[in-house]
Amino acid sequence: MLDHIMLRVRDYAASKRFYDAVLGTLGYRMLLEFPEAGGYGDDLKPYFWIGHSPDPHPRIHIAFMAKDRAAVDAFHAKALQMGARDDGAPGLRPDYHPDYYGAFVIDPDGHNIEAVYHGPASP
Repeated sequence: MLDHIMLRVRDYAASKRFYDAVLGTLGYRMLLEFPEAGGYGDDLKPYFWIGHSPDPHPRIHIAFMAKDRAAVDAFHAKALQMGARDDGAPGLRPDYHPDYYGAFVIDPDGHNIEAVYHGPASP
């Protein structure tokens, strides 16, 4: 069900030092890093992310796994119909990886919610 989760943090460098240390005790490490955002995981992929947010009350980012690109599209359309705000239309995000297809919305409480499919357009 869950693909990954991101905590929005006010001080990325301090949070990175903290999570490098504490997650290291569990055998996890930072696998992927962008400016002021990094993902921790095992040898498969990053499941837990931290990312800088200037918001004094940072919200959570949660990504749900989708079975295909059509499900990502349906998630986004239904969320907008239910009153969510668009935060990224369905589409490829090649900065993440070549087949990353996701859509982002802001839920009624301000959380960033995503649906993501990691496979090619057709199997």
